[in-house]
Amino acid sequence: MSEAQIYVADLAAYNAGTLYGKWIDAEQSAEEIEEEVQEMLKASPCPDAEEWAIHDYEGFEGIKLSEYESFETVSKLAEMLAEHGASFAAYFANESGDLDYALEHYEEAFCGEYKDEEDFAYEEFTSCYEIPSHLENYIDWGAVARDLFCGDYWKADSYGGIYVFRSL
Repeated sequence: MSEAQIYVADLAAYNAGTLYGKWIDAEQSAEEIEEEVQEMLKASPCPDAEEWAIHDYEGFEGIKLSEYESFETVSKLAEMLAEHGASFAAYFANESGDLDYALEHYEEAFCGEYKDEEDFAYEEFTSCYEIPSHLENYIDWGAVARDLFCGDYWKADSYGGIYVFRSL
């Protein structure tokens, strides 16, 4: 089972004062999630249960889901989080929760996880240019980083440093 899960509640049971629902693995197709929800509703303690709501979720790295989030969105988010982790959640949040945009541009924008801005600047420049070792100590990597993050790149905090993204 993946880390991303949703708890889908049976609203007929909930309105009748009974907590009834099911934790569902979100890292599966929207159709498979829908099937599990329908099975849960069929086994409801309330006859003819047909309405549901997402009452809880975990493993979405800070992404907020609504009670009636589409299973398509839930599935796509879980898939990207399983593949890319918290860096995708940071990118998604920065793009104001625009899932289509984030899906299309994440891989092009993501540069990696770094200790700090200076670490990124150093790695970015030394991967492109050969800097003679006798000159390396004269480069102000903090100033280089400030210039890079004034429009070309942006960052989001990670658990041990920062995620760096290219501004598109």
